[in-house]
Amino acid sequence: MAGSGTLRTTQAGVRIAVLALLWGSTYLWIDLALDGLGPVQVAFIRCVFGALTLALYCLWSRVRLPRGAGVWRHVCVAAFFCNALPFTLFSLGQQSVDSGLAGVLNATTPLWSLLLGLTLGTERGLRPIRLAGLLLGFAGTVLIFAPWGADGATSWGALAILGAGASYAIAFNYMHRHLVGKGYATLSLSTAQLLAATGWTALLLPFSGSGSPGSEFLSLGHFDPGLKPLLAVIVLGVLATGVTFHLTYRIIADEGATDAATVGYLLPVVSVLLGALVLGEDLSLRIFAGMAVVLAGVAMTRRGKPSVEPESAGEPESAGESEPVGQPEAVGEPGSVGEPGAAGGGSPEGETGRGDLTSPTPRA
Repeated sequence: MAGSGTLRTTQAGVRIAVLALLWGSTYLWIDLALDGLGPVQVAFIRCVFGALTLALYCLWSRVRLPRGAGVWRHVCVAAFFCNALPFTLFSLGQQSVDSGLAGVLNATTPLWSLLLGLTLGTERGLRPIRLAGLLLGFAGTVLIFAPWGADGATSWGALAILGAGASYAIAFNYMHRHLVGKGYATLSLSTAQLLAATGWTALLLPFSGSGSPGSEFLSLGHFDPGLKPLLAVIVLGVLATGVTFHLTYRIIADEGATDAATVGYLLPVVSVLLGALVLGEDLSLRIFAGMAVVLAGVAMTRRGKPSVEPESAGEPESAGESEPVGQPEAVGEPGSVGEPGAAGGGSPEGETGRGDLTSPTPRA
């Protein structure tokens, strides 16, 4: 059966490559969409098309949305921190930060997750190699920002993107406590989360600028994007948010969290390459060195983790007629509980396994 094993490995490799391309292209589409749309408009339309994509897949798969006020309350909180807030912060940040650098800065998310776990006490017995990785990762971030030099990346936009990474970390911890392993179908939760994120971002629409040079964020928005930005935000919503959710959890279910984690390391590489090849972005040697240091730190934080026995899913909390599924240890994406980023997207965007808050980088 060597042939069947080779075919399975090839299929898994193709899925990982496609997911890395879709996930890593998020920042490219945001950059193109901002040519004619405001940051909040980009986040809102992205959520709309991502939610629509997953809702149609729910209908086709005959999967119901979760029922009960309790689960929807948790979904709304997760949607704010894992979708609405980071999606908006990425769009705001990329007004002054190149798409490649945005992908590199998003690679710090696992470091924020580990730091939050230490703060909340959910990470215990931190081994020296993981602590060294945490410190090395943040040292790489400082190298990218280079606050000591005139050509440093320090700006409000870069800080907004770092804030998006920290928001993902908060979301992962919240979903780990309140949504993961409760017996809900991941597709159902992902769709519900993007629907809730659409509502959150809609609240800011009256205060969104047009995205044109000189427009203010807090000004009455209008909608006249032009064809290229409109197509870019549709691709961002359908492919880089909706489709990537599904692909992420297919990989987790079929190949395990380790293979899915590979995408987190490919994401900044893809974003840098696309930014340079498509947008002509010029990233300095310091940025590349900082990216290498950050990724090395992330890899070290994932080594020496205490193994966790898988837990059986609990009784559904007001599950209604949602389809129950098992919950393997998963990576974050971009954007959701149970896909891709969102529920992320691809974020998801992401769902973390029990006892693991250091999931790989989620989708932006």
